[in-house]
Amino acid sequence: MIHLDPNKTNERKQKVLITGAAGFIGGHIVEYFCHNDIDVTCYIRKSSNISYINNLQTHIIFGSITDVDNLNSSIKNTDCVIHVAGLAKDWGNYDDFYETNVIGTLNVLKACKMNKIQNVIITGSISSYGEENSKEIKTEDHPFNSHYKYFLDSIFPSKMNYYRDTKAMATIEAIKFAKQNELNLTIIEPVWVYGENEFNTGFYEYLKLAKSKTPFALGSTKNKFHVVYAGDLARAYFLAFKRNLPGINRIIIGNKKADYANKIFSIFCNELGMKKPKNIAKQIVYPIGFLMELIYTILSIKNPPLLTRGRVNMFYDNIEYSTQKAEELLGFTNNFSIEAGIKNTVKWYKEKNLI
Repeated sequence: MIHLDPNKTNERKQKVLITGAAGFIGGHIVEYFCHNDIDVTCYIRKSSNISYINNLQTHIIFGSITDVDNLNSSIKNTDCVIHVAGLAKDWGNYDDFYETNVIGTLNVLKACKMNKIQNVIITGSISSYGEENSKEIKTEDHPFNSHYKYFLDSIFPSKMNYYRDTKAMATIEAIKFAKQNELNLTIIEPVWVYGENEFNTGFYEYLKLAKSKTPFALGSTKNKFHVVYAGDLARAYFLAFKRNLPGINRIIIGNKKADYANKIFSIFCNELGMKKPKNIAKQIVYPIGFLMELIYTILSIKNPPLLTRGRVNMFYDNIEYSTQKAEELLGFTNNFSIEAGIKNTVKWYKEKNLI
């Protein structure tokens, strides 16, 4: 935790507006900033669950990042805007992903320009560099490679690519806009995030599966998986805010090194006090995921299937990134070990009677 200088308590608090503040990552950022004496305004949708941030001293404005007029008025008199809101899932319509992730991001930047806000932090994605199975440790210099080439993808598109591709497009367009308008733009690109209040990135679902004593689950002992605890990620945003980096900077945030996926899920299960399910070979489950995804797509079913090509591959692909730039520019390395972060996470689920 970064401690404030008590001799500066009479100074005006710095003001930050955070979009997507009620979400998983956004909520942790709000919590960290509030605990470090920053005046936080949460820009969230009316339908948002605000339970995680409800007891924090914040201002709340209801609105959408697609509502340009509301954004413009809400951002006034702010020192920095941190844009976290986005459509992050593996199922849905392409137009919705594009409207939220690309147009929404540009709306935020345009509102910053209109209100003469010079410093902006937005949330990118490591998927912009590619999430295919690779032994390469990717850096911020790696070319854009967001589109995963799944089996029959050219005639049967994967909806997980809708997320990846629109996040890459959002990054490209944001950089272009920032250069044209001389904004200081920091793009935080988190690896796979776990922590309290996570329900949609896979870890919570795996815990529920283990709790049910299912004997088998997706997974391998051979692939590494890069993760970061949400509390550490929130601190990275704070460091970026305090550094006020000039120009345009893309920064990958994650643990110093990737760990084997099997180890990560084993620690989750051990902390839960349950036996880890045995791994199923990919060649068994991939055809099932393919067929389920195809049937759900043909029938235009709104809710996602249990398995898709993307969900299966994520458990078997080797995914590693370099965090050297985060250390050099922000002085960031993860404070929480895998064991400590998972301990906090599982404890929170238990206290909330969620597992």
